[in-house]
Amino acid sequence: MSRHHGSSSAGRAIAIVADVMALILGLWILMYLLDANRANDLVRFVHDTADVLAGWSRDLFTFDEAWARVVAGYGLAAVVYLFVGHAIANRLGHR
Repeated sequence: MSRHHGSSSAGRAIAIVADVMALILGLWILMYLLDANRANDLVRFVHDTADVLAGWSRDLFTFDEAWARVVAGYGLAAVVYLFVGHAIANRLGHR
């Protein structure tokens, strides 16, 4: 029974990490769309963190509009982290 509990705890932790990563990416998309002040420390932190998280996807699309590139690139990363993170968590027994 303790093994199941350990798997469940690991799954829960993975799901939480995936949620936080997706939240940061979603927050950056919202801040970008609302033209948040990039000189603000919080905005800069969210942007820098989102850049790291979406490094593989942020320049994947070449839409003419910058907002569409941001939504697609960072949004794709958020969806992938949620999907993969929760798939792993479910596999480990997260309920």
